[in-house]
Amino acid sequence: MPARASTIDAALVERLLVGFIREEVASAGLTDAVLGLSGGIDSAVSCALAARALGPEHVLAICMPYASSDPASERDAREVVSNTGVRFDVVEITPQIDAYFAAVPDADRMRRGNKMARERMTILYDRSAAERALVIGTSNKTELLLGYGTLFGDMASALNPIGDLYKIQVFALARHLGLPASVIDKPPSADLWAGQTDEEEMGFGYDEVDALLLEMVERRLDDSQLAAEGYDPEFVTRVRRMIVSSQFKRRMPLIAKLTDRTINQDFRYPRDWGR
Repeated sequence: MPARASTIDAALVERLLVGFIREEVASAGLTDAVLGLSGGIDSAVSCALAARALGPEHVLAICMPYASSDPASERDAREVVSNTGVRFDVVEITPQIDAYFAAVPDADRMRRGNKMARERMTILYDRSAAERALVIGTSNKTELLLGYGTLFGDMASALNPIGDLYKIQVFALARHLGLPASVIDKPPSADLWAGQTDEEEMGFGYDEVDALLLEMVERRLDDSQLAAEGYDPEFVTRVRRMIVSSQFKRRMPLIAKLTDRTINQDFRYPRDWGR
């Protein structure tokens, strides 16, 4: 991967993202945040940033395992809690997931995985209401671009501090933040079923796709230019197709336009409008 893809000024990024969280939570008139802590690197980084921004006593991290979840995930989540000092809770989602799929036992792994992701997010938003807190997002830029996430599930949040960081940059920030090696060194996984890993499911590595995305998205190179840079045309086509086909996941619900000032089209005042 080109150095420019993986190299970030981690101290500067930390300062900017801590300020972002602090300012956005305060602009909502709140002081607290809640997030799902899976034991993976993305949620660990978001957790560490939120703890620095708001104070660990103002951050609630929730681990939400299913029966088939790897026990190591909760163990790693607890390592992050010990590292950051945030408040912690465990909410088991097996009863409600199994109750739902009892009526559809032939549902495939994708349906089950999406249901788990959305169930976890409903728990976070319920707890955010109880805690008067904002939900912090944990999806990185690579996942968002590729559509590798569940709409209204793990992709949902009130604010996302790491959504403009590619996966390889999240690793760099995690090392800067001093997060546990057990979190940084393990293969990334959504932990939706036993043995599942992100890279195996996608069919390529984060290093490989981040290098391409940097050229495709940041430098805006077209397919012929990417081929001239040495990228496999089939890989380029596949990644571009993933970006295009998942566009619906990256936008607010589309509203049919009937008036002069349609929300999300013409009526786009900042969130702090009127303050």
